Amino acid sequence: MLDRRALLRSTAAGALVAALMPLGRPALAQQRLAFGPSRPFSFDRLVEGARRLSEQPYQARPVPAPEVVEQIDYEALHKIRFDPDNALFADGPGLYPATFFHLGKFFRKPVRMYAVQEGEARELRYSADYFEMPDDSPARRMPDNAGFAGFRLQETRRRDDWQTHDWIAFLGASYFRAIGALEQYGLSARGIALDVATPGGEEFPDFTDFYIEPGGDDGGPAQVYAMLDGPSVAGAYRFTLHRGEGVVTEVENRLFMRRGVTRFGIAPLSSMMWYAEYNRPFLVDWRPEVHDSGGLELWTGAGERIYRPLNNPPRVMASSFLDNNPRGFGFMQRDREFTHYLDGVRYERRPSVWIEPIGDWGPGSVQLVEIPTDDEIHDNVTCFWVPEAETRAGDNFHFHYRLHWQADNPYPAPRLARTVATRIGRGGQAGRPRPDGVTKFVVEFEGEALDALGEDAEPQANIAAGRGEVSYVYVERMPGMKRWRAHFDVQAKGTEPVELRLFVSEGTEPLSETWLFQHFPQLMPW
Repeated sequence: MLDRRALLRSTAAGALVAALMPLGRPALAQQRLAFGPSRPFSFDRLVEGARRLSEQPYQARPVPAPEVVEQIDYEALHKIRFDPDNALFADGPGLYPATFFHLGKFFRKPVRMYAVQEGEARELRYSADYFEMPDDSPARRMPDNAGFAGFRLQETRRRDDWQTHDWIAFLGASYFRAIGALEQYGLSARGIALDVATPGGEEFPDFTDFYIEPGGDDGGPAQVYAMLDGPSVAGAYRFTLHRGEGVVTEVENRLFMRRGVTRFGIAPLSSMMWYAEYNRPFLVDWRPEVHDSGGLELWTGAGERIYRPLNNPPRVMASSFLDNNPRGFGFMQRDREFTHYLDGVRYERRPSVWIEPIGDWGPGSVQLVEIPTDDEIHDNVTCFWVPEAETRAGDNFHFHYRLHWQADNPYPAPRLARTVATRIGRGGQAGRPRPDGVTKFVVEFEGEALDALGEDAEPQANIAAGRGEVSYVYVERMPGMKRWRAHFDVQAKGTEPVELRLFVSEGTEPLSETWLFQHFPQLMPW
């Protein structure tokens, strides 16, 4: 398996890159890329192509020279680099040159790349000559027009260092990722998630064709269009890519079903949660915390704000949060203290990604799937929206949404305090015999509504548990800090998880968001 940690580091540093030349228009006559013939292009044409494709049996695109691709392992791929001076649109139009990834053992499926200008598209023809690589690299034996693995957009060409800094990348199946406001890659998004954690196994449709259209020279957004294809679905995607403080990707898709699926995941995110302050196994690693995302945040259609810390569960767990026309959801990395991670890969800078639905999504659920992991190299948590209605062969769908790759939720709740830490320990009281089978939870909140409380205020902890007994409940102000702690003990037997719910209030007035947690009593050593 490809080491995800190493891949992220090399992506951020500018390795594994292939850059191509712009179109041979008069202003770009010095370019030497090979292109296919020009043909009319529009999103409507792409949608119609996806519809026609869905009416045909699925055929996976063959891997070119598979015996060569197999030899391009991580070490070989790391030595392949494209000269960024030759990037697509390096001299304009637009501000964001595109560079390209080479095929290899871990990214085997070829993707066709097209440059779009003035309503015309021309395919970029692959050649090994575009790449810098060692003389003995197996990639030198790849056939012409083999295709590419993916692409990325570099920083604005007005920056002196644009050749070594990129801000969004599309690579592997329908995956893509962008940097956040803290200039760091982390979790990934996908075009679609099908049958995640179902008995029949997950399906991974591919983006098979990309159409790249430069933005304006005034810094306007770039446009990327993609064809999606898989055994159950074909689709057309339009990405409007904004580079500002962080990245905003606006996504519009048209999906055409070849067959029905059990779990139809829209706007999926994939991230990594090995352990945090509340679930670190004893001496499993030297670092205090290791995770790309700390929690799932929800803003329901009814207006409730929810935060659910992520787990590394003992078995695959799927949780559903029923809703109607959600206002947003996403994976958040709230803890920004370097000393809480102590790692040079800068987990404290990983982006939070907030999904903002556009239009009425109707009834359905945000679903969270958590998979056990024993290392940080695996993306083991994913979330997505699942419509209430079943999907069947012949159905078609349209979804429109924005992904905000930022340091935090771009739409914070006014005044409400938010969860800043979750801590777990043995239940009971210090200095007294501890009861068996009792777990203590301490949840820390911080925010304007709690800051405004007077010295004599006594806010309440409102707690609900799906099973078991709750006791020893109280709320206290943390000395010397603008934080409050809610304490409570839970006693529950058996191996079934305990669903916990908590918010802090003063009388009937909520002062905090709602904290949710899935507690596994059998994991506790007491």
